[in-house]
Amino acid sequence: MKTRKVNIFAKSFLLLGIFALAIFTSCKDDKPAPDPIASFQYAISEDNWKEVTFTNYSQHAESYSWAFGDGETSTEENPTHVFPEADSYTVTLTATNKDGVSIEFSQSITITDPYAALRLLAGETSKTWKLYREGISMLMDPHWEGLSNDGARPCLYLHEFTFHIDGKYVFDDKDSFWGEYGVWGAVEGFDNSPLFETCFAAIPENMFNAKGDDVSAWLSGTHSYTYNPSAGTATITGEGAWIGIPKLGTDGETLVPVSSVTFNLALTEHTGYDLMTVTFNYGDITWQIVYVNYSDPSLEPELVTEAEEWGEDLENITPTELYHTFESETSFVHIGAIGGASPITVGQDDPAGGTTKVGKFERIASDYQEAQLRVSPDPKDIQFDNFETAKIDIYIPSGTVFADGGLKKHIVFGFADMSQTKEWWTSPTQFVVEGEDVVIGEWKTYEFDLTDVKARQDLDMIFLGIGGGGHSATGTFYVRNLTFE
Repeated sequence: MKTRKVNIFAKSFLLLGIFALAIFTSCKDDKPAPDPIASFQYAISEDNWKEVTFTNYSQHAESYSWAFGDGETSTEENPTHVFPEADSYTVTLTATNKDGVSIEFSQSITITDPYAALRLLAGETSKTWKLYREGISMLMDPHWEGLSNDGARPCLYLHEFTFHIDGKYVFDDKDSFWGEYGVWGAVEGFDNSPLFETCFAAIPENMFNAKGDDVSAWLSGTHSYTYNPSAGTATITGEGAWIGIPKLGTDGETLVPVSSVTFNLALTEHTGYDLMTVTFNYGDITWQIVYVNYSDPSLEPELVTEAEEWGEDLENITPTELYHTFESETSFVHIGAIGGASPITVGQDDPAGGTTKVGKFERIASDYQEAQLRVSPDPKDIQFDNFETAKIDIYIPSGTVFADGGLKKHIVFGFADMSQTKEWWTSPTQFVVEGEDVVIGEWKTYEFDLTDVKARQDLDMIFLGIGGGGHSATGTFYVRNLTFE
């Protein structure tokens, strides 16, 4: 009897536990499921340009429905679908949770026939492209307003770039080349080549940059290319292969030929001609070059070979006194108009503790920039006959960080013609101080001999750069006592 009572008690306790668990489970099952989240990504097959694999990244869903935008559907979780033809399709994924709640996610997919795109680039056998002679054919945003067929650089409009259907890429320089900025000249620490910013004969003897490097691989040559129309990119391969401008590399500008270059490429069809837009993106700088191929040659404008005169010859002044102390808005003689991309703010406290006010120079986040001074209130061509030297005091704070790809121990002080030179930076007489000659943490007077400056009659602007070029690092420096003696 004793044993029986224990068993009955145990069974009753077990039944009670099962009943409680059933109640708990029933309550838990009654809780609504979270709303689903629909999301997917896709990849186009390298072997079949119509075939797309979809990867489902939905959450809180138990069933799926796909509409591919071509009339076909699927209920697979991660389907692979073959589209019927090249076109743009809106693919919609519907994700449904266990309670029947559904959510949709749509994405547009462009299916491109690589062979049709390739034929647009390379024709049935080959296709030759030249710079477009209408409007702006080349620009650098935001620093250069662009190149047009105005006679300034006619040799660039002669060059031919030919893509063959079999993957061959041919450049023909047409016996002429251009002394590109930043390669043949305006290279820190090196004198400009005599060929800088000119058209010259495309022969090996002329193909040496400002540093003396042999760049003859940029001359006419045969290379190879690959084209990915889905990504809108192309790669040209072979030592010295280039497009746009020789110095444009995959990730930035280069002084010497490289073995391959990748760029963005877009093609558009027009009546009688096709356009090819080549783009290089370097962070805060974008290069864009427009090429043309004419199926109707009569549409091509004539090449302008001589540039019209630009600007005006300013009135000359030959001062006996010329300076700006930067103490105030009025502490100058003649050179009181302060401009340029990097501002100088006058009347600031001396960072070294002096009682005299100074100017604050702020280097902006741009590869190439400077402060500029001109005659106030109206620009004039300054004749420096009465002066032998120019001096300026510069203070670079001791906490300034110099690093590869960032600020450099580099000061450039120079003179240029803005009134009659459309791109004034091609006409400077300048001086460079760099390395250990740049003093940090105290005021330093830098002095420049004006012999070469005095030989010119067209100078109307004085410029100053601190921190070096070719990078976008910012910096704050100080200046005072710009004087001519």
